[in-house]
Amino acid sequence: MTLLRLTPTALARSRFALSPLAEALASTILLSRACVDPWIAPWHDRHHAEFTAMLAADPFARGLVALAGSTKWLPTFLTVPPAGGMRTALADELAAVALAPDEQVRADLERSVAHSWLSHDLDWLTGDAWAPRAAALLGEVWRRHIAADWPRRRALLERDVTYRAGLLAAYGWPKALERMNKGSAWEGADAIRFSKKPGPDYVVGEEGMLFVPVSASSGTWLCERQPGRYALVYPARGSGADPAATPVQRPPGALDRLIGRGRAAVLRELARPATSSELAAQLGVSLGTVGGHLAVLRDADLIAGTRVGRRVVYRRTESGDRLAGR
Repeated sequence: MTLLRLTPTALARSRFALSPLAEALASTILLSRACVDPWIAPWHDRHHAEFTAMLAADPFARGLVALAGSTKWLPTFLTVPPAGGMRTALADELAAVALAPDEQVRADLERSVAHSWLSHDLDWLTGDAWAPRAAALLGEVWRRHIAADWPRRRALLERDVTYRAGLLAAYGWPKALERMNKGSAWEGADAIRFSKKPGPDYVVGEEGMLFVPVSASSGTWLCERQPGRYALVYPARGSGADPAATPVQRPPGALDRLIGRGRAAVLRELARPATSSELAAQLGVSLGTVGGHLAVLRDADLIAGTRVGRRVVYRRTESGDRLAGR
């Protein structure tokens, strides 16, 4: 297995962050494939044709995206740990991507080819200044396909961070990392398992580990910059349905009739953890109404709450997931 080892100082300084660059890279890969994420399907349908046309006009972009979407090793020059915490700016991340020399870019791409499940060549790697061209591509993907949708996505990512921060405060890092992705878990007292596959251990520097959610419902990768700077990108909780799961088929309105329309709406909305204020704003009802619904759902063990400072973040329990059809 592949482990990320942390000193006590690194563990104490580990934290969550947002990365518009990671969101752009995940979205680029999503747009290059058939969509399997129900929650994001309308966005995919609106943008897929334009994205495909953009790739058709640029062999470099087409080759880079095809490789990124079919490899188990993303090029490291594209995976920059965010430096701005929860306020990381895309422009700063793209500037960091553009700094990579052509020698590093070629070496990274050759490694990605070696770890791809498809056959690739690098004939499209012509000219020079490849890192700035890749940064420009991701910037264009952001401008055309993500920027207008970013407020919705950012809210989803912040809700995931709030939820996991609550688990961290109450139970520590092992619980906060639970179900972050299929391969990661806490190992012993000082290590995070990044993958079940054999690989070298990594030593996280004294600045600590970063954990970065993205809105895609699958896929994870490790961002690395020396010395010892690492970020684990993972799918945000509730960002999409599990494509392997078979949804429960019920007659229309069955859940509403069983527990009431208001409580059913709250239970559905808690596919993504949220506070009572967030629920009230999303559903367009008063805090008092939401509070009453939450109390009934909590008493029925369909939801649970975790205190984070002065706020309580609510999430569905396994029973709530089953009742809601997920």
